[in-house]
Amino acid sequence: GVPFYLRTGKALAARDTEIVVTFKAVPYALFRDCPIDRLPANRLIFQLQPDESIVLDMLVKKPGPVIKTAGTTLDFTYADHFKLSGRTGYETLLYDMMTGDQTLFQRAEQIEAGWAAVQPILDDWVKDKGRLESYAPGSAGPAGADALLERDGRFWHRIGQ
Repeated sequence: GVPFYLRTGKALAARDTEIVVTFKAVPYALFRDCPIDRLPANRLIFQLQPDESIVLDMLVKKPGPVIKTAGTTLDFTYADHFKLSGRTGYETLLYDMMTGDQTLFQRAEQIEAGWAAVQPILDDWVKDKGRLESYAPGSAGPAGADALLERDGRFWHRIGQ
């Protein structure tokens, strides 16, 4: 019963590959006389490209006798922790190619299996071009993607954040 949404596209607002896990929102305020009716959901963000990181966005109670909350972030950035800079990602790929490690390379049957999964979608688009929604380059994608999540009372994580 956990919804799973995937957004992908070319020429979006940013070059960004990430997984955002949005936890279930707390259905009630935990403290008496809290001015917030409903607390926002915590999020765990795995940034895969371009800057590898893991971020936990959450709401916490500020210290003191008054009930006030503040958003905070626990952040692990791979390049900052290991003092890396100027890497493109091809270093590992080229090294593995030179040493004969094929684990990062797809075999022909893997590529064919991928096309077998995607080809029915491509065939359907050719049959009914009116259902394919376009979007402006540099945007966050088609309006239909936003409408899809809004129907479930959800929203996309902003691209490039």
